Formats: sequence, C-alpha cells, structure tokens
Amino acid sequence: MKHLKYKLAATLFGLALAATGAQAQVVTIATGQQGTIAFNSGQAVAKIANENGITARTQPLVGYLPLISSGEVDFGFSNAVEAGYALTGTGNYDRASANLRLVGVMFPLTTGLMAPCDLGLKTIADVKARAGDLRIASEYTSSTIIPFYISGGLANGGMTYDDFQQVPVSSFVAGMEALGDNLVDIALVSLNAGAGKQAAVKLQSRGGLCYVSLDDSEAGAAAFKKFLPAGSLASLKQNENILGLENGPATIMRIPWMMLTNGDVNDDLVYNLTKSIVENKDALTKSFGLFRLAKAETMAPANVVPYHPGALRYFKEAGIKVGD
Repeated sequence: MKHLKYKLAATLFGLALAATGAQAQVVTIATGQQGTIAFNSGQAVAKIANENGITARTQPLVGYLPLISSGEVDFGFSNAVEAGYALTGTGNYDRASANLRLVGVMFPLTTGLMAPCDLGLKTIADVKARAGDLRIASEYTSSTIIPFYISGGLANGGMTYDDFQQVPVSSFVAGMEALGDNLVDIALVSLNAGAGKQAAVKLQSRGGLCYVSLDDSEAGAAAFKKFLPAGSLASLKQNENILGLENGPATIMRIPWMMLTNGDVNDDLVYNLTKSIVENKDALTKSFGLFRLAKAETMAPANVVPYHPGALRYFKEAGIKVGD
C-alpha cells in the first residue's frame, strides 16, 4: 500500500510538472536579419505576445518557410506570393512545404520599379520602347523572390528579363544601392524604403528616382498576376512627401505581408496570438510603424495557403470575412 501511495504521488507530481511545462512553452517566431521587415515584424509581434500571456522568442533566420512547415519553428513572416510558392514548391522553391498555414495579413507592402528620373521612364510602355539599352538588376541571390516581382512588372508591359542588359545583385538592398551607384537603370524599390532614399540622394543631379507606372488594364493586371498571383496593382496619387511620387502619380505593386505557422501548432495558441495581434494595433505600431496600415477587416484575403483553424476561429468570432 505504501509503495502504491509513493507511485501515485510520483505520477501526480509528473503530471503537475508536465502541466507547468505546457503553460511555460516557449514559441519561436522566425524573422529575417536585423533591419529587415521580417525582423521588425517579429520583434513587434513577440512583444505583444509576451504581454498577453504567450511566451515568445524571435529567431533570426534566412529561408525559414520550410522550417515553419516542418515544425522546427512555430511562426514567421512572408509576402503572400512567396508563401504560395513555398506551399506548392513552385516559383523560387523546388520543394513543397505543404504544412504551411496562414495566420493572417499584418499589413500591405507597396513596391515598384524605379529608375533615375532623367531617363524619362514614366510608364512601363516607355521602358519597353528602350529595353535593349537599359540595365536591370537581376538574380538577387539572397532574396530570390525579388526577380518574380520584377518579372511581374515586366510582364505587365509585355517584356521579360531577356529584353534587358542584366546586372546581378546579391539582395534587395543591393539592387537599390546599384541604382544609386549608377550600376543599373531599373531596380525594385519599396515605398519610402531607406535604401531607396539614400540612392535618390546620390542621384539628385539626375532628378532623383521615379516610379515606373504599370499598366492597370485588365490585360496588364492578368500578365502581372502570372508572376504575382496574390498581388494587386495600386494607383497612387502624386505626393511630394513620398519618394518616386513627387513628380506625378504612378501605378505600382501591392502584396500582403502575412504571418504564417504550420498545421501542427495548437489551435488555442494560434487563436490567442491572432486575437492579440488584432486587438493591439496601437502597441504594434509603436514597435514598428508599418503596423499602422493593418486593417482587421482585410486580414484574411484569399490565398493558396490555407488558414490555420485557430485563426479561422478568431476571424469567425470577430466577424472578419475570409477569402475576400
């Protein structure tokens, strides 16, 4: 009987430890390197998670979407186009990460093709007329999704990379730096990106940098979506405070920036994290300014990557439509 009591006590103690361990489980949020959108997003979300009863730690990684799918990390970030490519093993991925699941859109990313203003490349048709004489940033060996953005912009005007003089660069930032250093005539630049602003300063004698306006016709949008199926075209007004729009309006690219997880992560955890993100926009914005663009009502657009059941439970409860 005494032995049985000891055995029962040990069992109960073990269960208590297990319960305590489950409550103290640390979830990992993969981010990019310091200074990237993924890094800043991850730091902001981790802070909110920890303030709302979820023990979260960030982990700077590169190429982490397969690691999320396999369960080696719990959460991470991606533009919606790359998330779809990773899931299916297409585009810039040669192996499917079929266990990826979406949490939801954090905010939209806006970007486009830029050129020195003195080249007079106001529209994608202007680019097509001079393509053979133009140098374009290519390869992006450490940012392999970027050539798909550029290819989408070129397809919008009936072109491919082969129509240009291609100049390999290593990264998104390196492409913007190449513009400023007069090594290329066209590269991808995000709206008000710091590296883009620095390049424009170097090009003051050439009028700075201007966005190339894309074709917003039905045919132009369809060609664009062959490379960027989750993207859209955004028509922006002239704005003297925004790099590239000082001299006039432009139609450029908009892609959702999303948080991802995998199908094995606990439903309640994903529900609680989704709820914390939606209900703490002001705090997120203080940590990372781009969260000011977050909108709960557009948090769950259609995407080839399925949403996690925990996120869907919150969306239903909050009245957020999924798939619009």
